[in-house]
Amino acid sequence: MKPYAVGIDLGGTNTKGGVVGRDGSVLVKKSIKTEAGGGADHVIGRIAELVADVAAAAAVGQNDAAGVCVGSPGPLDSRAGVVHEAPNLRWRGVRLADMLRPLVAMPVFVENDANVAAFGEAWVGAARNSKCTILLTLGTGIGGGIVINGELWRGVTDTGAELGHMTINFQGPVCSCGNRGCIEAYASAPAVARRMKEAVESGRQSCLKAQLLAGEEVDSKMIYQAAVGGDPLSKEIIEETGQLLGIAVANYVNIFNPDYVVLHGGLVNAGEALLGPLREETKKWCFRASQRNLRVVPSELKGDAGIVGAAGCAFARAEDNS
Repeated sequence: MKPYAVGIDLGGTNTKGGVVGRDGSVLVKKSIKTEAGGGADHVIGRIAELVADVAAAAAVGQNDAAGVCVGSPGPLDSRAGVVHEAPNLRWRGVRLADMLRPLVAMPVFVENDANVAAFGEAWVGAARNSKCTILLTLGTGIGGGIVINGELWRGVTDTGAELGHMTINFQGPVCSCGNRGCIEAYASAPAVARRMKEAVESGRQSCLKAQLLAGEEVDSKMIYQAAVGGDPLSKEIIEETGQLLGIAVANYVNIFNPDYVVLHGGLVNAGEALLGPLREETKKWCFRASQRNLRVVPSELKGDAGIVGAAGCAFARAEDNS
């Protein structure tokens, strides 16, 4: 078995890559601008350069690496290595694996970005040794990944675990997917900022009021920082976000009966202001038997989850192909 793999975390703005050992340790990592405006060929060329850079920095040759796995926004076909659609990259029908393989001269695998983060947390992160892990990524959208007995659960057509699009209120706001009342429409970073803006415009008081009424951008980070600083409205918004997430998490728990739910992304930095209400609401809505071995925890790998998880997927898929 080859001792190393390269993990790539492909994002709309930045792309991160690293060389990872079989124990999950990151030998070398680097971040570059994605430059999505240059088109798929340009982005994939930059990924190839990133692979070469981190491999050289770690003194890892092609014969030492099990392969490269790219964690990409989706939906995608992980078996064929095709990204069906990635709006942040302006991609449609991009044959990522076929295009990257000749540029790196090693096996190339493609997985959904939230899936690889889930795999990383279940492999060597907050949910190591779990039987069933559910991961939620709380960012511009809400992504999801599910790992059962050490293997990714992708669904029949590779579109499973779209956890951000569970409807919690069929009369709720329109989500980016076109449906109403998805948890993403309430608890993603833009949704948190929108709810704060709506509250201030309705006459509620906040330390962020002047900025909001002046038309300045107030993002979810500013809101959770204000909440930690004691701003009552910000605390209420973050607490309500935790409660809404708790309703969704309870549904996942009732369906999958996991032992770990891992929360990943910038909003998790709100800490117990978010996690406390989330855990309490989960308890209210899920079966007691499902709570016995359940842990709802923040990501341990944090910003490295994509790199580590992608490399872990490269190890797993290389062995499946051998």
